[in-house]
Amino acid sequence: MANRLANATSPYLLQHADNPVEWWEWGPEAFEEAQRTDRPILLSVGYAACHWCHVMAHESFEDQQVAELMNQWFVSVKVDREERPDIDAAYMTATQALTGSGGWPMTVFCTPQGEPFYAGTYFPPTPRRGTPSFPQLLAAVHETWTARRQDVLASAGQITSALAGRRPPESSGLPTAEDLEAGVRALATTQDVERGGFGAAPKFPPSMVLSW
Repeated sequence: MANRLANATSPYLLQHADNPVEWWEWGPEAFEEAQRTDRPILLSVGYAACHWCHVMAHESFEDQQVAELMNQWFVSVKVDREERPDIDAAYMTATQALTGSGGWPMTVFCTPQGEPFYAGTYFPPTPRRGTPSFPQLLAAVHETWTARRQDVLASAGQITSALAGRRPPESSGLPTAEDLEAGVRALATTQDVERGGFGAAPKFPPSMVLSW
């Protein structure tokens, strides 16, 4: 049976409409539900062409047992980064600050008010090379939220305050020719001229960079 994403306009969200996860779209209703039920938000951000987004969806979001844990302990919100780049940018900043890296799928646990307190990217269905399984992560976050709530809220507040201080200044207009040239130079330093793409493996396709 289809979930709430069946009425979404995003092709990426529609790919998850048949998941057993009780997904919500980003919006006030999801946060109201989290506050009403006193459950944290599990925010999952991805996009239609993301390989590891599809892998995690198949391994975890299509799994009935994993979905039951998500439905019981969290209000799960699915976001298409190509439809909502503003949400993606805000929580990617948090993910990079907390982990030192970023990528998609992006997995962020937040208070019912949307303040992040734990973040990561892809989590496997079973423990792998020091990375906990996704079910293990769900259980650990649930236990922490239940038993050490004040620690979680304090951490979330500190993270939110720190990120607010790193917010870039408001733009006064369109980028100048000098801005564009500086952007090209910065990208050129990471371009892999032998094998293509940017940076080292694994290489996630930077769709907006390539389009530009």
